[in-house]
Amino acid sequence: MNSQERYALWCEKADDAEVREQLKKMAGDADAIENAFYKELEFGTGGLRGELGAGTNCLNVYTIRKVTQGIADCMKHYGMKTAAVSHDSRIHSDLFAATVAEVFAANGIKAYLTRELMPTPFLSYLTRETGADIGVMITASHNPAKYNGYKVYGADGCQLTDARATEMIGYIGAVDPFAVKTEPLAACVKRGAVEYASDKIIEDFLNDVYKQSICSADGVRIVYTPLNGTGYKLVPAILKKAGATDVVCVPEQDHPDGHFPTCSYPNPEKAEALQLGLKLAEKEKADVLIATDPDADRIGIAVRDGGSYRLMSGNETGTLLTDFVFAARHAAGTLPTKPVLVKTIVSTELAFKVVEAYGAETFDVLTGFKYIGDVIGKLESKGERDRFVFGFEESYGCLAGAHVRDKDAVVAAMLVAEMVAYYKKQGKTLVDRINELYAQFGTYQHKLLSKQYEGAAGNARMAELLAALRNNLPTEIGGRKVISTIDYLTQTQFDLPKSNVLSFKTDDGAQLIVRPSGTEPLIKFYLTSGKTPDENAACFAAMQAFIESRFQ
Repeated sequence: MNSQERYALWCEKADDAEVREQLKKMAGDADAIENAFYKELEFGTGGLRGELGAGTNCLNVYTIRKVTQGIADCMKHYGMKTAAVSHDSRIHSDLFAATVAEVFAANGIKAYLTRELMPTPFLSYLTRETGADIGVMITASHNPAKYNGYKVYGADGCQLTDARATEMIGYIGAVDPFAVKTEPLAACVKRGAVEYASDKIIEDFLNDVYKQSICSADGVRIVYTPLNGTGYKLVPAILKKAGATDVVCVPEQDHPDGHFPTCSYPNPEKAEALQLGLKLAEKEKADVLIATDPDADRIGIAVRDGGSYRLMSGNETGTLLTDFVFAARHAAGTLPTKPVLVKTIVSTELAFKVVEAYGAETFDVLTGFKYIGDVIGKLESKGERDRFVFGFEESYGCLAGAHVRDKDAVVAAMLVAEMVAYYKKQGKTLVDRINELYAQFGTYQHKLLSKQYEGAAGNARMAELLAALRNNLPTEIGGRKVISTIDYLTQTQFDLPKSNVLSFKTDDGAQLIVRPSGTEPLIKFYLTSGKTPDENAACFAAMQAFIESRFQ
C-alpha cells in the first residue's frame, strides 16, 4: 500500500478519539499524509522512536499495540513468558506503558509494570531482578516533546542487539495494528496477569548503585535538575545516601512534565537546556550543576571555574570519571586484575591512555550503549563480570558496575558528586583535574556537528549522501591527507557488527567519523584533533568546510 491507501485504511479502522481527530486534520494535506504513512517506524541504536501522532511512522496506541503484538508473537515462538515495563515523563508515556502491559497480558505474557515513571536504567534493573524475558521502556530519551519511543531489552537487561531487533521487526511487520489482542489494565491486574513492581526493587536498585560509591560526597554544594524527567526522585535519593546534604533542585524543572515547558530540547548536552540550572548555581554558589535527561540515563555537568561555570563535555566527564574510579579503586585495593574499560568508537582516546597504568583491557565498540552492555554480558558468561569497571560514550552516557546494562545517570550523578568532593578537599576543581590530564597525556578536543533531514524526502536524501561519500571516498579532508579509511559496513579487522559508519584519519592525527543517527533524522559528524587549541580550531574549521561541501 502507498501512503494514501494506508491513510484511507486508518480513517476507516481507527476508533481512538485522539487519533481520529489527527487523521481528520490531515485530510487534503498530501505532505502530512506522506510523512505520517510513508514507512513503518524502524528499530535503530536506541530502539523505536518517532513523533507522536496518527500514522504508521508515528507513535500512537495503534503502533504501540502493533509493536507489542509482534514482540509477543516472537516471545511465544521462543517460549518466553514474562516482560518488564516502565515509562518516562513524556506525553502519553503512561498510556503507552499501560497499553504494552495490556497487550502482553492478553497474549499470556505476564507483565511487571512500574506504578509510576522511572529512569531507563531502572527498567534494565527491573528486567534482571524479575527474571523477565523482555523489558520495554517507553521513552524518547532527550528528544523534544513531540517525540516518544519504545526501547526493548533482553533478559540480560541490555538493549537488543541488531540481529534480535531485526528478527522482531519481522514479526512486527506481520501484525495488523487494528487486530491486536488486548485487555483492560484493571482486569489484567485483577487476574494477576499484570503485577506492579514492588517498592523493594527500587530500594534494591539504590543499594546496588551505592555499592559503586568511592567516597563521601559531603561538603559539596550541588544544584540538580532532572529537566522535568524521571530523575526527580532517585537522583536526590542517591545523592543523600552518598552524603551530599546540600542539594538544591531547580524548582521549574523538578517535577515530571512531558511538555518540557522551560526548554524545547531537554538534552543535558546542550547549554541552552541548562540555563535555569546555571542561574541557580550562580545564585547558590554551587560547586557543581548536575543535570539528567528526561529518562535519567544521560548526565551533564557544569563546574565552578573561578567566577563562572564551565560545561564539561561528555568526553571530559567520561574521562574524569574513568580516572577517578580507576585511581580510587587501585588505591583501595579493589581494582580487579586486568580491569576493563569500554567506550564507543566516537568517544575520546584519552580515556584509554589514562588506564594504561592499571594494566586495563580496553574495548572500542559501535555507537549505542547496548554494545557496552554486550561486552559486560560476554564477561559475565566467562565468570568475569567483576572485571568491568567503567564504560562511557561521548553522548553523556556512563556506567560504573554491572548492576544494569545501560547507561545510568543515577550512578553517574553519585560518582560526580563524590569526585567533586574528593578534589575539593584537595583544593582542586574538575577543571584543574582535566587540565592535569591534558598536560600529562596531550590535549584532545572534539566537536560534534549534525545535519537534519526531515520526513520522507530527508530520509532519501540521507541515504543518497552517504552512498555518494562511499562511492567517492576523500583522499584529503580540509587540506589534510587521509591515511586511513574504515567503512564499518564492510570492514573485517574488528570484531564488530556491520554498521553504517565511515571513519577517516588524516596524516596530522585528526579524525572524522560520519554516521546517521539511529533515532533522529540526522547525519552526525564527529571531529577530533589533538594539537594546540588554535591548531585544533583551524582543523575543525577546515573539516567543517569539507562537510558543508559534501552534505547539502
